[in-house]
Amino acid sequence: YSGGYNRGGLSPSPISEAVLLYSSTEKKPACPGLGLLYTLLASVFFSAAALLVKKIEGMHAIEISAIRCFFQMLFVMPAMIYYNTGFLGPRGMRIYLFFRGFLGSNAMILLYYAVLQMPLADATVIMFSNPVFTSLLAWIFLKERFTIWDVVFTMFTLTGVILIARPPFLFGGKLSGIEGDYTNHIKGTVAAFTGAIGAACTMVILRKIGKSVHYYLSVWYYAVLGLIECVIVLFILDEWTIPFCGWDRWTLMAIGLLGVAGQTFLTKALQIEKAGPVALMRTMDVVLAFILQFLFLNRKPTWWSLGGALCVISSTSGVAIRKWYNSTKNKS
Repeated sequence: YSGGYNRGGLSPSPISEAVLLYSSTEKKPACPGLGLLYTLLASVFFSAAALLVKKIEGMHAIEISAIRCFFQMLFVMPAMIYYNTGFLGPRGMRIYLFFRGFLGSNAMILLYYAVLQMPLADATVIMFSNPVFTSLLAWIFLKERFTIWDVVFTMFTLTGVILIARPPFLFGGKLSGIEGDYTNHIKGTVAAFTGAIGAACTMVILRKIGKSVHYYLSVWYYAVLGLIECVIVLFILDEWTIPFCGWDRWTLMAIGLLGVAGQTFLTKALQIEKAGPVALMRTMDVVLAFILQFLFLNRKPTWWSLGGALCVISSTSGVAIRKWYNSTKNKS
């Protein structure tokens, strides 16, 4: 979540956001593994929201994103008032918060668009590659260390995306397992890949901000700017549609609620558990996407999709494990 990337909803920023939200003031959990249980619940909620996006028919991805942002504003506002965070943030941080909100909301819109254009699991896998690009962008803009392992992880990620996209000049003209026509599949792939890069940019900005801004304020900018952007674009495209009575309206409300629930459990997990284990547990998003796609959309994954997912999960897990190891080594 998308997301965050993100990644409330599909978080357009999954692993790297988990690393960023981790607080240095650890709280010991009431029982071992509680933080990982919270992370698993967050993955379930995010995946369920993505499935509901896939089930909606006749609505533009931007309108779905607008409704999701509206509900996120609605539920974050009381928390901001309770914690007295303010609505603008420190003067020196506002420009960073603006770009965090703008890029994060764009990543969410692109993810939702990708989900509507291609198989749910394929869109999730590509969007889940954002931690690898975060390392690359952090090396370029924040002068962070970029090792040979980061190069390997990047190559694995790109290989996974290629296996899912399966461009005709590499795989030939006849492709099996494509949802709809190949043009939509490529549109979805480009949208998910661009969304992953947008989510990675958001993570770099969050690293720049650090802990000087409350987490809820960052989410607030994400929701407000996303809503404003979606409304403007919808008026330009003239794509406003009134959801059908009954199931569709309840589904749109559920997408917003599931996104907020996912964000809440992920935050609680990071309050009591180290970022490394949480980041690794977030790989369940990809597994759940394949399971939900099979159970509710009656779609079996292709070997190409499974191979691409394996490449992406390996690279993102490698990033998480390396960061976890380095942080443990520095503390010792």
